[in-house]
Amino acid sequence: MYIQKAIRNLSHFHASQGSGTGLLVILAGYLSLKAFERRKNSWPALILETVCAMTVTWVMGQRYLQTSKIMPAGTVAGISFLMTAFYVYKIASGGNHIPSKAE
Repeated sequence: MYIQKAIRNLSHFHASQGSGTGLLVILAGYLSLKAFERRKNSWPALILETVCAMTVTWVMGQRYLQTSKIMPAGTVAGISFLMTAFYVYKIASGGNHIPSKAE
């Protein structure tokens, strides 16, 4: 019964937001993988990952401030903040430092 009620109450708007962000992160990961195979940096992928992490940090941070619930809003906001900090660091340090292939 509980699962059926939860499915009925599912907000399609929030589900589409989460799915859209997830698809953008998958796209960025794919672009990053293809660039890594060429031993290059993918700046569009890195920027897209940073924007997605910032967006999730903002949205979940606002939700945490409204509800004061650590789980899930505070946890997701904290993890997304760490991801944002990592991506900003990668941009500031010049991207991934891929060593040349040793043969």
